[in-house]
Amino acid sequence: MSTDCRCHGVSGSCAVKTCWRMMAPFERVGSFLRERYEASVQVLDRSTRKVRRKERDQRHMPVGKEELIFLNKSPNYCLEDRQLGVAGTRGRRCNRTSVGADGCNLLCCGRGYNTHVVRRVERCDCKFIWCCYVRCRRCESMNDMHTCK
Repeated sequence: MSTDCRCHGVSGSCAVKTCWRMMAPFERVGSFLRERYEASVQVLDRSTRKVRRKERDQRHMPVGKEELIFLNKSPNYCLEDRQLGVAGTRGRRCNRTSVGADGCNLLCCGRGYNTHVVRRVERCDCKFIWCCYVRCRRCESMNDMHTCK
């Protein structure tokens, strides 16, 4: 949060000063959280008030108040694990051209993807016929669909 102020008054004098607090830009907040997440510390679950690092060679170092901590590592979401209820990404539909979370490069975890040609039939060129009827043609298209290997 930052404080922003503005002065009000005759010919630029600061007779009245109005201040307000503003959130940082969303991108900066996201980058900050990502840095903290990547530097997070695994701790032991001793159910006591004192939090200790799990890594044996780092236990002497106290955990800072600003550090993110976690108890258990996350499962590998790329691979299926029925015991944990993780479906994995094999067979998931992905977007070949996207660089986002739905992109094949990220979603398929480096395993690559298969391309299938899918026939799609849908209503098109619809026209309203007086009073109570709509007449449409059936249009067919062939589209590429990509799924993770």
